[in-house]
Amino acid sequence: MTSTTWFALLVAAVGVERMVELVTSQRHIAWAKARGGVELGREHYVAMVLIHIGLLVGSVLEVVLLGRVFLPWLGWPALVGVGIAQGLRWWCIATLGQQWNTRIVVVPGAGRVGGGPYRWLHHPNYLAVVVEGICLPLVHTAWITATLFTLANAWVLRQRIPAENKALRVLDSASVADR
Repeated sequence: MTSTTWFALLVAAVGVERMVELVTSQRHIAWAKARGGVELGREHYVAMVLIHIGLLVGSVLEVVLLGRVFLPWLGWPALVGVGIAQGLRWWCIATLGQQWNTRIVVVPGAGRVGGGPYRWLHHPNYLAVVVEGICLPLVHTAWITATLFTLANAWVLRQRIPAENKALRVLDSASVADR
């Protein structure tokens, strides 16, 4: 098999992982809504989904259409970065448990999670997304995709993080009111 085929399989595996995330997210959203959960900050969600699809499709297309080659000095460290990003992402999901989903849903009385990676970072999942968005395409030198995804993701995160922080303030104030 060629390095391009291996790369396409890697990207496909990340795509399958994304589908597992979406199924998990839907289950968690149903749990949240059953407990009075309210979604906030929807405006950027479609753009976020589209740029994540663009990362996967763009990575493979750039490699195939522009003949990008595998450079071991770049590809192997980038692959390690992808693995670290996946590990951090699933650590976030495991730590948040039922409260994790791909949207911003506030569940009254649920309280803020402060364990796992949230002990050190406010938004560790976004660190995972940034690392993956750079590293995944660079496994096979798809630097245009890495650059475009990084810029688009920065634009989305400029909307997403303030919306999430607002939701956390709502959650914190609801928790204080419950005491």
